Amino acid sequence: MGRLVAIMARLRDPVSGCEWDRSQDFASIAPYTIEEAYEVADAIARDDYDDLRDELGDLLLQVVFHSRMAEEAGLFALEDVAASISDKMERRHPHIFGDDAAGGHHRWEEIKAAERASKSTSSGPVGALDGVAIGLPALLRAEKLQKRAARTGFDWPDADGPRGKVIEEIAEIDAASEAEREEEVGDLLFSVVNWARHLGIDPEAALRQANAKFERRFKAMETEAGAGFQSLDLEGMERLWQCAKIDPAK
Repeated sequence: MGRLVAIMARLRDPVSGCEWDRSQDFASIAPYTIEEAYEVADAIARDDYDDLRDELGDLLLQVVFHSRMAEEAGLFALEDVAASISDKMERRHPHIFGDDAAGGHHRWEEIKAAERASKSTSSGPVGALDGVAIGLPALLRAEKLQKRAARTGFDWPDADGPRGKVIEEIAEIDAASEAEREEEVGDLLFSVVNWARHLGIDPEAALRQANAKFERRFKAMETEAGAGFQSLDLEGMERLWQCAKIDPAK
């Protein structure tokens, strides 16, 4: 770790460092941080543990990069980042590190809620939905917002409610003007996430699987048709699609 910190300090050196690394700031690096987190998830999905090691290194570099920029600005250093998460993990596991032997993991959300409440400002108390990161993928953020709202009691009692809402939103898209359609499609997607949540399905994982399945079947179509794939009409492509669906390997 010391070697990696020293490398980043050298890259950010205002005189002898790398021009690209010196020119970066928190905002310009943030997209790379998000990308590296997804590449970690991709390596896990592929069971490629050599790649996982490398991708975790890339993600760790992002933490070191942000920490170095913060240190240069006099904000905090990598040691402070590590101390902060260490304090948080101990605080959220009082049944392991404290005296609350009967607390158990079920107190995790209760402790998080107390932490959010302690961050109240002069503008008013922290709301139930505060702190859900705007930069999250939209499906994941929708699910988190819904879960937060559900803890206050604002939720459907079962999956029938959100299922009915999905049907309602489809009808509203059909009736919407062109200017209204984007908003209505957003409402539909939000409702689908809510339905998935009530069915115990992770919508982000479900969509990743659907993406992978589509990609796999589409590539099978291209392979089957060869160079003439793009010259096929829609009916011909549909026949290939149906064949790809029948093959259990696809």
